[in-house]
Amino acid sequence: QVQLVESGGGSVQWGGSLTLSCTASGRISSINAMGWYRQAPGKERELVASVNSGGLTNYADSVKGRFTVSREGAKKTVYLQMNSLNPEDTAVYYCYLNGVRGGSFLPTNYWGQGTQVTVSS
Repeated sequence: QVQLVESGGGSVQWGGSLTLSCTASGRISSINAMGWYRQAPGKERELVASVNSGGLTNYADSVKGRFTVSREGAKKTVYLQMNSLNPEDTAVYYCYLNGVRGGSFLPTNYWGQGTQVTVSS
């Protein structure tokens, strides 16, 4: 069983910063990508940022220049550094991993439980 555990969520003021972390555990044969999605009330879940096995990063247009995603491969950990936060960033943030579990052959998406980020004025 693959498990992802997030930490670092909380409440900050407009313009503040926050860093999320996520560590995967379990029998993981290979990792293709790790990153973060978020979902705000009344909105669809959207990709925030990701980094693949080659180090290529991808960001939503709304967070470019403010958020930075990074990964420590040896520890199966991904981070999301969030700066210049605004109320539109308020959402539940979900860590994900795309990879192959030990004993399997095809890549699968795995999800964390979600962590709340609230940005107040």
